[in-house]
Amino acid sequence: MNVLKFGGTSVGSAENIERVISILEKSAINSKVIGVVSAIGGITDLLLSAGELAQTKDKGYLECFDTIRNIHLEMLSSLLGSKNTALLCNLEAELQSLKDFLDGIYLINELSAKTSDKLVSFGELLSSYIIAETMKSRGINAERKNSQDLIVTNSVFSKAEVKYAKTNENVTNYFKHAEEAITILPGFISKSENGEITTLGRGGSDFTAAIVAAALNVEKLEIWTDVSGMFTTNPKAVKHAFPIENLSYQEAMELSHFGAKVIYPPTVQPVLDKNIPIFIKNTMAPEDIGTKISSSSAMASGKNINPVKGISNVNNINLLTLQGNGMVGIPGFSKRLFETLAQNKINVIFITQASSEHSICFGVEAGDSNLAKESIDETFENEISLRKIDPLIVEKELSIIALVGDKMKSHQGISGKMFSTLGKNNINIRAIAQGASEKNISAVIAEKDVKKALNTLHERFFETPTKQLNVYITGVGNVGERLVEQIKQQKGYLKEQLKLNLKVVGLSNSRTMVLDASGINLTNWKDKLKNGQKASSKGFLESARSYNLRNSIFVDVTANAEIAASYPEYLKESIAVVACNKIACSSNFDTYNQLKSLSRKYNAPFLFETNVGAGLPVIDTLNNLVASGDKITSIQAVLSGSLNYIFNNFNDKTRFHDIVKKAQIEGYTEPDPRIDLSGVDVARKILILARESGIEMNLEDIDNQSFLTPENEQANTVEAFYDSLIEHEDHFQSLYNSAKNNNAQLKYVADFNGIKAQVGLQEIPEGHPFYNLEGKDNIVMYYTKRYPEQPMIIKGAGAGAEVTASGLFADIIRTLNK
Repeated sequence: MNVLKFGGTSVGSAENIERVISILEKSAINSKVIGVVSAIGGITDLLLSAGELAQTKDKGYLECFDTIRNIHLEMLSSLLGSKNTALLCNLEAELQSLKDFLDGIYLINELSAKTSDKLVSFGELLSSYIIAETMKSRGINAERKNSQDLIVTNSVFSKAEVKYAKTNENVTNYFKHAEEAITILPGFISKSENGEITTLGRGGSDFTAAIVAAALNVEKLEIWTDVSGMFTTNPKAVKHAFPIENLSYQEAMELSHFGAKVIYPPTVQPVLDKNIPIFIKNTMAPEDIGTKISSSSAMASGKNINPVKGISNVNNINLLTLQGNGMVGIPGFSKRLFETLAQNKINVIFITQASSEHSICFGVEAGDSNLAKESIDETFENEISLRKIDPLIVEKELSIIALVGDKMKSHQGISGKMFSTLGKNNINIRAIAQGASEKNISAVIAEKDVKKALNTLHERFFETPTKQLNVYITGVGNVGERLVEQIKQQKGYLKEQLKLNLKVVGLSNSRTMVLDASGINLTNWKDKLKNGQKASSKGFLESARSYNLRNSIFVDVTANAEIAASYPEYLKESIAVVACNKIACSSNFDTYNQLKSLSRKYNAPFLFETNVGAGLPVIDTLNNLVASGDKITSIQAVLSGSLNYIFNNFNDKTRFHDIVKKAQIEGYTEPDPRIDLSGVDVARKILILARESGIEMNLEDIDNQSFLTPENEQANTVEAFYDSLIEHEDHFQSLYNSAKNNNAQLKYVADFNGIKAQVGLQEIPEGHPFYNLEGKDNIVMYYTKRYPEQPMIIKGAGAGAEVTASGLFADIIRTLNK
């Protein structure tokens, strides 16, 4: 004989009841079957609402009743059609009894726990009647037995305690003589020894099934619900969660206690004592394997056993702390504290105490915290008045997350992995608890961080080594567009070769922005951006903050000072920053230093390789030299691809104005070429390199030797600047001719001697490494203690949308190693 329990969702529609009947029929082929059924989904809540309205003389209870009536009549009609009027009449009679009972509550306006138990019992009685009569009308050998005739309890209403001796006797005696292949039992309901209607409390239908299964010592207990077993974590929060094939009783109880709603812990106890396995199955997908809960969670031999079996959470927790120097070394504080909570029927979900005995920290449901504080402050009123202890501290909007697994005890480093994973994603832990059995490691965190924590931990403990990166890109212009296309092109490669799932969740240009926490489809991202909401740097930040996604990266592909000023806010949210924008790193040294400090504090990488040399590994190489103990003695570099392009193409047969214009059109200069030609851009770059080598320096400390005329520098618009270039063509020709006469090439060079820095146009003689630098190439020469005579040289394309985008892309990938 087997026992199958079906929850409210499983019997929530005529279609689902058809599935239930099919499952019961198949199970009854080889042995007799008992089907324990809950009320139709939502009916218990409707019954309670109707009772509360009737108690307060609100005739709205009649509307609730009509809803309940219609649901049940339509259900039976859908299952049987209109041909079986006798069953419909019988159901109407049952519903009339419910109506009369509600009318009675309305007349006396009383809804005690006893009355409430009788009221909610109608739900299971009605659903079990419909299912049993439907089966009988189809010729199936089935019968309903009222569980109230079998399960005996005390008279504690709403959560009665079972009298097992009498109950077991009733169950065994009845089923010893029952001849039906299928017996339908209403779950949740029972009767006291005095014959009063009682209920078994939360998870009561599961409890009914477990009581009957244990009394009959059946082969297995099946819990049929709307999910395919107990999952590794909440599948609504973590889309990669999957069913756990095997769990021990203890693991199942731990997971259930910490939020897994598939079963309720007291359900397990009756069958645990008899070592009866429980199977969690999906009514909507009966062929799915589901979860087996038994005395051992061991997998089949040869399979890798993960010591962590599941990750669970409990929300709406308040953390309460009793602390004070007067507690140290004084016995009895814990006893008085927990006695007070017990007397007020406040359940403690989480406890931890410092070894110093200075504080006791415990978690309760948010709804209990006010009563807890009032009662505890009253209990310790004398100690508080004498300042031996502080008034109870209450912290709100918290949750508990827990790793669960029988085998965690024999595996080192589980807690270390858990806490380091949370820490890297800026998830602050308020309290920690771990029992000596090491089957559960619990931590209290902010409720807003739960989804991120579950995803982060699930990725760490359950998923193949594929890491999720969530990327926000602002500045989707020339370079930004190339970056998005490179990400789109490489997604498959990243996933297959690097085990990296890169998801773009935000895009913005100067006009519009689009954000989607589930990821933006990059096949039509331009259309989505075009039709997006109005761009706002503040709104972009707030969206990233509210999404609170793990492994998030903000990519700045602008030259906007306002966006650069937002970097600290991103870093404080543990969102990595990848910057093409040079403003932040070349601003005041204190700002630069603050960004570095925030990056370390919040475990959020701050990378800006493209600030110097576009896609060339200029900064990364410098960092590696310094990190390995080398010391930079000097740097010589050509750092402007645009200026190199200009001077490589300028000669006595061209106009300087025309070459600058061409460079702008081809994207080698900023839209305002004055930024490039003024040398400020190069000064910023050498400043960044000087800072990265360990020198405190500001932009004004750099000697900028301009090659422009005063009139060029004073032009207040781009158009006026171009006009001034034409007017002063002789000046630029003289620069060219001087270099030509000296058999030299004009290069705009940045020099750093370890203390000071300067930038300016130089005549580079033949044979120098800079002499043959072509096109838009950059070159950097690092002289160090290890490279005193022959410098380390980095050379290559230092400008252009594609190479700059590839440099940003490399920084995005590099965040994984930071």
